[in-house]
Amino acid sequence: MITHEEQVAALESTDTGRTSRARLQTFRRSYAEICAGEAPWIPLGKFMHRFFGCFSHLRPELMEEPIEVPENCSPEQFQWAVFCAASIEYLCKKYDILCPEWALDPRYSLEGPWYYAIGADLPRVQEKLRQTTPGPFTKRNIFCGDRVFNNKYEYQGRQGRKTA
Repeated sequence: MITHEEQVAALESTDTGRTSRARLQTFRRSYAEICAGEAPWIPLGKFMHRFFGCFSHLRPELMEEPIEVPENCSPEQFQWAVFCAASIEYLCKKYDILCPEWALDPRYSLEGPWYYAIGADLPRVQEKLRQTTPGPFTKRNIFCGDRVFNNKYEYQGRQGRKTA
């Protein structure tokens, strides 16, 4: 587990070899920021930049701490808690990382489907989301497609040609 002091300590980036003072944007921190009212993709985007970019060598540490779900969380906050758990499982499978137990807790599941994409209220979009969403999301009743965690660091050019 990463302590607060370690999170704000000087960290060396594998991309640049430079040392910088940066707070690690863990999933725990991202979810806390969502609960505090931040638009969800701001903290999740910061997490993705750390996970895929300059601190990719710390991937397990970015996901190991359990999120803290407020006792009286709103339905929207709970949706994002479930999304975080699904994301952890998905990323761990994709990048061959041991998944933290907290993310596999069955309580992180929605009763009804949550379609999350542009046009998600349209039946044809919902069908496409059901067909393309990875298993860690669908088993929790989240349908967001397979592009949520595209790694921009693996792609080159406008046509999205994969380099690695």
